[in-house]
Amino acid sequence: MFRPKVPTMPQPTGLVTPPAVVEPTTAVQHTPAASVPMAPAPTSARPTVQLTPGAVVALVGGGTAVVLVVGAVLVSMLLAVAITGASVAVCALVIRSLINSEARRR
Repeated sequence: MFRPKVPTMPQPTGLVTPPAVVEPTTAVQHTPAASVPMAPAPTSARPTVQLTPGAVVALVGGGTAVVLVVGAVLVSMLLAVAITGASVAVCALVIRSLINSEARRR
């Protein structure tokens, strides 16, 4: 009654790959030959990026604009939170004052 039921594994329906067999390998140290010439470094088929003075000015201007916009958004969000907190505090003081004045009248 209190024994858990162990689920049985149904037969696989999809493709089943056998487990990979890992074979141990031995570490072999090779000593380099004394007179092996070094191959020249392969050249890239991609063109190198060359920045013109106009492109540098555009990048600096774009970066400055992004920093200013992000800063303005963050400052406005902080200001919104501060104004909301102040208004909630004022509302709490008004409600407390109303409750205290109602209690004095009785």
